[in-house]
Amino acid sequence: MEKPLSCLQCGKCCFVDFTAYAQQEDYDRWRAEKRHDILDMIEHRHLTWAGDRLISADTGETPRECPFLYNSENKWLCSIYGTRPAVCREYCPGSSELCPQFMIKRRVGT
Repeated sequence: MEKPLSCLQCGKCCFVDFTAYAQQEDYDRWRAEKRHDILDMIEHRHLTWAGDRLISADTGETPRECPFLYNSENKWLCSIYGTRPAVCREYCPGSSELCPQFMIKRRVGT
C-alpha cells in the first residue's frame, strides 16, 4: 500500500474557488459555529453559474482563487482550515490535474 502524498502547500488546488461547491452541511456548520465572517464573505461574492463556469454576477469575471487563501513565507494556507468546506477536506493531494503531484500519483497507480 502506497503512502498518501503530502500537501505541498502550493495553493494550486485553491486557485479554483471551491467555496462555490460548499454543501448545506458546510453552511449549517458555519451557522452553528457562528462563523458569520465565512457566510458573509461567500454571500457577498455574488457568484453565479454561466453554463459550466462560475462567474461574478457583478463583473462577469471568473474568480481567481478561494477568498480564504493567503500566502505566508512562500506557502499557501487556508484561513478557515479547521472548518473548511467538505469539498476541500475531501481533496487528496495528487487526485487531480490541479495538483503538481498528479503525475507522480498516476505513475504509481494509486
